[in-house]
Amino acid sequence: MALAAAPNVDVADIATRYARDGYFFPLEVMSPSEAMGYRAELDSLQERIEQEKLGNKGQLNFGHIIFPFADQVARHPRILDAVETILGPDILAWGSTFFIKDAHSPSYVSWHQDLRYWGLDSEDQVSVWVALGPVTEAHGCMRFVPGSHKGEMLAHRDTFADDNFLTRGQEAEVEIDENATVMVELEPGQASLHHGKLLHASGPNKSDERRVGLVINYIAPHVRQVVARQDFASLVRGEDRYGHFQHIPAPTSNFSDDGMAWHRRVRQAQNEALYDGTGVDET
Repeated sequence: MALAAAPNVDVADIATRYARDGYFFPLEVMSPSEAMGYRAELDSLQERIEQEKLGNKGQLNFGHIIFPFADQVARHPRILDAVETILGPDILAWGSTFFIKDAHSPSYVSWHQDLRYWGLDSEDQVSVWVALGPVTEAHGCMRFVPGSHKGEMLAHRDTFADDNFLTRGQEAEVEIDENATVMVELEPGQASLHHGKLLHASGPNKSDERRVGLVINYIAPHVRQVVARQDFASLVRGEDRYGHFQHIPAPTSNFSDDGMAWHRRVRQAQNEALYDGTGVDET
């Protein structure tokens, strides 16, 4: 197993290491107590979350559209400072997902490349995975294949496997040398960054604790959606001189009528790209 990135690396090194490896971690974003405070707010909403269909295959998608606290995380200056070193000063938040694995959950994520399914015309994108609790190998942390973002986009097969967290259970058709992978273990308040072509996966949660992370997908404003008929994003830093995405306002309260309406529109639009070619209608 390859060694993880050393902690406390200067933010100026992020772009260099990201370009070389396809990832960067750990990024110190917030204190553990602040991260667990966000986690507590999410937990307090669990009953309402379970009543709503807020994502695909039981996921909680686009939380930054309906929860002010998730919007705060997506706009956290330490995250945006890191993303800016890669994308430049103008940044859109294109999507977000709470990845939650209950204790002893069999849920896993198969080896895949994100950009294979997003319908975007550019690789100018960064995904930031924020730990809202401890994330170790036992919890089912992510794993990366270093440098795999430099190759071609791989063919994937759709499995729709019940325990696979991914929308269509997609699996990259590639042999993985497990000894050459990196285990992305994080403390509460730390984050990892990864490229949309980087091969990544995660295992089941074998621990006695719930594993909670929030991933935010950032793009540069010049990126276009070329599969879905329309698309949406939140301007979180700088300006948008292109207008390729309809801007989403920041939520003012949890589950507000406006926020839920935006959530439905965004989910419907992006599912056109995510399920393209499957014959499955999740719009």
